[in-house]
Amino acid sequence: MSGGRVETWLIPQNHGPSSVADATLRLRWSVPVTDTRGLPPMCVRADTRTVLCRTGALPADSRGRRIRVSARLAGAPSEVTVRIDTMWSGGTTDRNPQNNTPKVLALDTGDVYYF
Repeated sequence: MSGGRVETWLIPQNHGPSSVADATLRLRWSVPVTDTRGLPPMCVRADTRTVLCRTGALPADSRGRRIRVSARLAGAPSEVTVRIDTMWSGGTTDRNPQNNTPKVLALDTGDVYYF
């Protein structure tokens, strides 16, 4: 995050045991998003703080394609949290639902964080 601009890159992963035909991820920021012109075609804005993104097919024990979400935040805050949730996975059972809701704090330093 830098100057109210935030870039979030995601690589969805399916640990198995079954393939997932498609899934939807929800990214929800702690402050309103004012500009989402940097959204990729598989993402849509859901409300003032939320973006939804399709992952596409996720074969078992594999990674999906990288999703890059670029947005501008209201008021250029000095910090923001983003929570990433799996919203829909076509009824696939998840053996480890605890890893479905990471929450990341980003400071306005321009630094890159990896999780």
